[in-house]
Amino acid sequence: MGGTETSISEPGSPSSNRESETSRHNLSECKVWRNPLNLFRGAEYRRYTWVTGKEPLTYYDMNLSAQDHQTFFTCDTDFLRPSDTVMQKAWRERNPPARIKAAYQALELNNDCATAYVLLAEEEATTIVDAERLFKQALKAGETIYRRSQQCQHQSPQHEAQLRRDTNVLVYIKRRLAMCARKLGRIREAVKIMRDLMKEFPPLTMLNIHENLLESLLELQAYADVQAVLAKYDDISLPKSAAICYTAALLKTRTVSDKFSPETASRRGLSTAEINAVEAIHRAVEFNPHVPKYLLEMKSLILPPEHILKRGDSEAIAYAFFHLQHWKRIEGALNLLQCTWEGTFRMIPYPLEKGHLFYPYPSCTETADRELLPTFHHVSVYPKKELPFFIHFTAGLCSSTAMIALLTHQFPEIMGVFAKAVKKLKFQEIK
Repeated sequence: MGGTETSISEPGSPSSNRESETSRHNLSECKVWRNPLNLFRGAEYRRYTWVTGKEPLTYYDMNLSAQDHQTFFTCDTDFLRPSDTVMQKAWRERNPPARIKAAYQALELNNDCATAYVLLAEEEATTIVDAERLFKQALKAGETIYRRSQQCQHQSPQHEAQLRRDTNVLVYIKRRLAMCARKLGRIREAVKIMRDLMKEFPPLTMLNIHENLLESLLELQAYADVQAVLAKYDDISLPKSAAICYTAALLKTRTVSDKFSPETASRRGLSTAEINAVEAIHRAVEFNPHVPKYLLEMKSLILPPEHILKRGDSEAIAYAFFHLQHWKRIEGALNLLQCTWEGTFRMIPYPLEKGHLFYPYPSCTETADRELLPTFHHVSVYPKKELPFFIHFTAGLCSSTAMIALLTHQFPEIMGVFAKAVKKLKFQEIK
């Protein structure tokens, strides 16, 4: 993640600054992010494996999750509490049954070990109802520990580290409880939990809780509230995502899609509202060109991974998996998308070299997506690597010559007769 500058430009020169900015951008473009709407291991991913016999998560994806858990749920003072010491080992354990066994050992040492309940809710619970029950137990324990850490935070740097860890645990639990409520149909309850989280812990915007909120508000069809969230987070200074760009496009599409007709538009031209909707679609497609094929059901969906690469196929799957229903709900939205999305590529003929509204499309997405997505999924590649006609022609010519040479070597008499017949035929045509 930390590259070294190899430029010979002067440190303060404009060229040096531009190269530094480009270098930082390239690093951030290839960064893998935690999927804000990731599914539950036991209640969803494992049930899929039981039914299909396929593993929806790759080793690379699960390894990234293990690193996340160690970052969020452990700290340097874990050795002071035996239950936390056990859980520190549990998060490093690769074998799921061993992790679950360690969580029970931690609960035997301390019945109020919040992270042990979290692990059981994520990996042992086979239904969302069971997961929610365990997360509620985790919440009760986590709130107690958090209040205790708040009182001791100024005593030493170690206590400050404990407070950060306990804050992470509490936010994680509340967020997962909101996701349980969303999956169980209690949408308004989920929205309230998410709004409270965003007010209580505003520094934790990197967790992208607003993307969970956007999806829940779309399910409620509270489009004015969705617009209010976008007004705050679809800002030029904040990182973008497929959820942000495509939700903005959906809201603008909603105002015109029910009456849109390609024939009528070609006759009279586009209205101002239709132009705004088309431009929003082009902006979204430029950010992530893989999404439309999933929304238009030109490619089959799979379960989204636990981590995504922004602007990549993994992000497109994660977005479409949860938001396809919202596009279908708005009459004509998918029709407008189908008629206009490919027009984006006329504005960016060389997407790897120059973008229109965003930076050039990163060339690292295909490699990272192949690590994140299971082998049974055909990874979407952009831009498609098309060979020039001359290459195809040359390859065909060489193949034909090689085939004729091989046949002549194997069957010299037959090929001699064939050659004489062709020569005679051409001679007759000349006459």
